[in-house]
Amino acid sequence: MIWNRGRNNRNRLRGRYAEDRALHYLQRHGLRLLARNFHCRGGEIDLIMQQGDSLIFVEVRYRSRSDYGSGLESVDRRKRERIRHCALHYLQRHPRLQERPMRFDVVAIAASDGPHEPARIDWIRNAFDAC
Repeated sequence: MIWNRGRNNRNRLRGRYAEDRALHYLQRHGLRLLARNFHCRGGEIDLIMQQGDSLIFVEVRYRSRSDYGSGLESVDRRKRERIRHCALHYLQRHPRLQERPMRFDVVAIAASDGPHEPARIDWIRNAFDAC
């Protein structure tokens, strides 16, 4: 299945592009990067940011088409549970951050309609609860 490698590589490149766009967007809005692609058994968090004293766990979703719903709609119950699980692991590794307020955000990026139009970025703060 050699053709599969090309598609997986394209998806990784798109994911990296979307994360780069989201990161720059959030930094322009005053957030500071703490970690990127934090992995734990059972999941991953795309971006872990800080805004003031708050800790923000960010899921980045890229959509080249809207046929299958928005980026926010694609963060289903199972995905939210995985992100929460990873957030707990991150906090266990960084106990000094455990007392800070935290939230879970989603940055949804939709492909542009044309080559000269920018991609649309929607930042959904408090996209889902911690519990």
